[in-house]
Amino acid sequence: MAFELLLEIAIAYAKEVREQDKGLPILWVSSKFQRRVTIKISMFRSLIITCMCLIASVSFAQENTLFDHDDDIERWLKSNNVPTLGLGIIKQGQLQQIRVFGEFEPGKSAPYNTIFNVASLAKPVTAMVALKLVSAGKWNLNEPLFNYWTDPDVAQDSRSKLLTTRHVLSHQSGFPNWRYMNESNKLDFKFSPGEQYHYSGEGMEYLRKALENKFDKTLNELANELIFVPLAMTDTQFVFNSSIDSSRVIQGYDNQGKAYETHQHQSANAADDLLTTIEDYGRFLVSVLNGGGLSAEVYKDMNSHQVASTKGKHFGLGFEIYDFEQGDYALSHGGADRGVQTIVFIFPKTKDGLLIFTNVDDGYKVYETLLLHYLGKKGQQIMQIEMSE
Repeated sequence: MAFELLLEIAIAYAKEVREQDKGLPILWVSSKFQRRVTIKISMFRSLIITCMCLIASVSFAQENTLFDHDDDIERWLKSNNVPTLGLGIIKQGQLQQIRVFGEFEPGKSAPYNTIFNVASLAKPVTAMVALKLVSAGKWNLNEPLFNYWTDPDVAQDSRSKLLTTRHVLSHQSGFPNWRYMNESNKLDFKFSPGEQYHYSGEGMEYLRKALENKFDKTLNELANELIFVPLAMTDTQFVFNSSIDSSRVIQGYDNQGKAYETHQHQSANAADDLLTTIEDYGRFLVSVLNGGGLSAEVYKDMNSHQVASTKGKHFGLGFEIYDFEQGDYALSHGGADRGVQTIVFIFPKTKDGLLIFTNVDDGYKVYETLLLHYLGKKGQQIMQIEMSE
């Protein structure tokens, strides 16, 4: 209700200004992430953001009771057409709550250990595999990947000899997100590695092939050795194999409630399609908050601004960084795919965190309420950042 009220106020002001200057573009509304509103007239931008913060505080108090009763949450999910919601709450460096709501399939409640495809939440895991190897002195952040792998599509491009793990983990590889987005369906450099930010799954896959060639192990084997087994992440794999209980892998849905077919992929993708539970990924994030088994130098690098990304944010190594007041910050990553919307936030200074998993195309529409409830003021600040131009 609070957001709709804010929107009505904004439109009313916009209409008034339009009468005064009919030539100006007034308002653009996007449903992406958290229904962000951007007012194209500077005199209204600060007004709307200020109103948003005030109304969010009222909205938080009103919606806080929603989370007192599981039945209310179930009804709220149904009203938003979200089949299943997984939540993980981290406090003071410990996974304190694991909550899964909704249905696994029609008429059957989702168990707490539901296995989700979390899409791009695979990327932080791949990053930690590489950073653990760096910390152990077995891999070098700044060594050209050319020494271990060169994709045939870029073999004749001299820029392939410049690409490093640091470039990949901070999304400065120069590659498109995916090669199929090119008309040629071939990989190419859009700019030289290290020149600027551009989010890329291809970069992560390039790193995977270099790691696998160097260590003569698959990414899934490396992840099991370095992360999954030590952290007892028994329901997490990059591939469908005997370790995955397929009877607990939940289907994804489109925004009309139609189920997508579950593809049981047999090869690892460093950037996508990780299978995991709230409990397992929560353990992973707790490990990251507690240093991740990394050397002090590498951990500091991981948390440091490597490149400006979007909306005043930055990428570190494997995570995007949100900067808040008084030097506080969050590490974050999201995942989006067919029937997948997921996002996580962790706060290294307080060792708190929040995991949100959904299994529907537009699951992002419940983020706003969850961020406000579980993160409070920091949730409001995240919303402000995402609303900014």
